Amino acid sequence: MSKLGDLGARLYRGEVGYDFVGKRFLWYGVSILITITAIVALAVQGLNMGIEFKGGAVFTTSKSSVSVAKATEVAEKASGHDAIVQQLGTGGLRIQISGLDTGAATDVKKVLAADLEVSEADINADLVGPSWGEQIANKAWTGLGVFMVLVVIYLAIAFEWRMAVAALIALIHDLTITVGVYALVGFEVTPGTVIGLLTILGYSLYDTVVVFDGLKEGSKDITKQTRWTYSEVANRSINGTLVRSINTTVVALLPVAALLFIGGGFLGAGMLNDISLSLFVGLAAGAYSSIFIATPLVVDLKEREPAMKALKKRVLAKRAAAAAKGESPDEAYEAEDEPQVVAQGRPGRRR
Repeated sequence: MSKLGDLGARLYRGEVGYDFVGKRFLWYGVSILITITAIVALAVQGLNMGIEFKGGAVFTTSKSSVSVAKATEVAEKASGHDAIVQQLGTGGLRIQISGLDTGAATDVKKVLAADLEVSEADINADLVGPSWGEQIANKAWTGLGVFMVLVVIYLAIAFEWRMAVAALIALIHDLTITVGVYALVGFEVTPGTVIGLLTILGYSLYDTVVVFDGLKEGSKDITKQTRWTYSEVANRSINGTLVRSINTTVVALLPVAALLFIGGGFLGAGMLNDISLSLFVGLAAGAYSSIFIATPLVVDLKEREPAMKALKKRVLAKRAAAAAKGESPDEAYEAEDEPQVVAQGRPGRRR
């Protein structure tokens, strides 16, 4: 068995572990700091909305010997607006001009044809009105709202309302960070970005549900024993799925990183950036929130219950009594005939 596999097995059995829940206020602080940074970036710099949302024109030329820098200068001078120019694999150019009135598109096309040394007939112009982008934005908000409502309802039925609330907060956390990163780096927000944002919500929810399922099974009949508190069972659940979360996250991030850094950066396919950045940041934030935010929030909500408070008091009292007798925790429980609580809900070996 590999070292990582051996570590995963030991985490699963509870032989080793990291106290994620015990250090939850540290993670809360880190998340709050990142979220505030994202919100400030969004408020100060705003989002660089793509042509689909602001309206404008996209001109595609046939083969041209003019450089991207020269074409950008020509397009901005002819239109009076910022332009984004990309070199196509066919040798042509894709010139995107946001905010360009449809009435001025014809004049700009004539100037481009003359300065880029191509025939006007060889330039294809696609005009986009801002109303189309507004419709997309409204549909995206509607889809997001419906998704959130369904998530809360499902989790409240399948698990409990506390887990539904924690998962909802984690999803909002992931969205805020991802949007904030877009504001910081200035990448265009396109329909591809919206698709990427909706995609990461499903991934983040999946990772969270895996941990919640282990917690649900592990906390079954928890009040009938005095070996572990609810927070300790929750921590065992996180550790039991930790290697799995790391593996799935790394496997998901590798192809997305290839799109972002190799396709969008090294090869210059800038049109890949809109969706790859949202996926990359969202996947990383989703894995983080599932471990460091969602489950600790459930613990904070759950341990407010009188039954969990009473359980914690009994557990600590029993440990104190064992310590006073000079017994180890394992020795104190050897004689007990009580259910074993484990992270994944499988019968535990008596120790």
